[in-house]
Amino acid sequence: MSNIQPSSEPLPAGWLPPAFNQGWTYCDRPGPGLARGTSVASYYASRYGHSDRAVWLGRIAAGEVHCNGHRLLADGPLAAGDRLAWHRPPWQEAAVPDLPGPLFDDGDLHVIDKPSGLPVLPAGGWLEHSVLRLLERRHRGDSAGLPRPVHRLGRFTSGLLVCARQPHTRAWLSARLRESTAQGPSQAAPLLGESCRKLYRALVVPGLLALQPGESRLIEVPIGRRAHPQLGQLWCAADGSAPGDRSAPGDRSARSTLTLLERGRQADLVQVAIASGRPHQIRIHCAAIGAPLLGDPLYAPGGQVSPGALPGDGGYHLQAWRLELDLPGGRRLDLEAPQALALAKDASVGSGKPLVHHDWPPIPIAVRQD
Repeated sequence: MSNIQPSSEPLPAGWLPPAFNQGWTYCDRPGPGLARGTSVASYYASRYGHSDRAVWLGRIAAGEVHCNGHRLLADGPLAAGDRLAWHRPPWQEAAVPDLPGPLFDDGDLHVIDKPSGLPVLPAGGWLEHSVLRLLERRHRGDSAGLPRPVHRLGRFTSGLLVCARQPHTRAWLSARLRESTAQGPSQAAPLLGESCRKLYRALVVPGLLALQPGESRLIEVPIGRRAHPQLGQLWCAADGSAPGDRSAPGDRSARSTLTLLERGRQADLVQVAIASGRPHQIRIHCAAIGAPLLGDPLYAPGGQVSPGALPGDGGYHLQAWRLELDLPGGRRLDLEAPQALALAKDASVGSGKPLVHHDWPPIPIAVRQD
């Protein structure tokens, strides 16, 4: 059941109201490392820390869990290789901003300005209220095909999201967008060359960066998975600075260049160029150097996860602001988000003015043929 409560507040213009989906089926198959005598409910509780064994027993009793194609009527022993399926009933998804029209569309490549608060892909509590599902509904039946996201942005990250209709285009673009991530943890990932350049803007806690406006800092803190009490593991800084932390085989090299653009009383505005596409990289890297994103509930100074916070928690301002990409056939795509993240010029402590504004004039989209 949904725990979303009705609100008397009207939705902002351009938002989709809360709506029930059709439910979803989550499939699992225990591996050979399953302990002898493990029950279905115990397996689920150990694998998914968000629900304890009692909750899973209730789901089994409600007939939501199947094993090897048969509905379970009670908890029982589980064997390695058994096929589990949890048929989650329909639930209500919260209101989200609607998907805007494309900034650029050449019949294959499709770039949108994703609003903050809209998930890119179905996951967790989101199915129908996601970029992918909204694109499917909007472009169902299009002769050119369905545009699908090539990469991800966090739910509360706004800005340029690249999609493509043709599978070969998605594969090519995906390679370009991650081309600098092929190095192993011991290798330094070079900054993206002229073929692809991604720039982000963010607000960070003010006064913590030892930089003057216009100065830059290179950040090369590795990123890896570490234990989390609710989700098992989460991505965070993996540089050994946390007590008891040691490098792990799955740790990944990561490289960002942060430039301080402007100082403010309530926030500092930074630009970040990323040379690798690690999960939550900008949030982790800013926190790792002691200047976390303003309002970020998940990553504390040092780049470690704050207890009790989850990746889907919002409150921060991060924007995929600019993309420069060489396209096949000698074309080059230069795009900027129409409204750049910026400090509000009249914001001051106690003034009641917003920390940010988005009223910069639209930036023209340029596609040039060399």
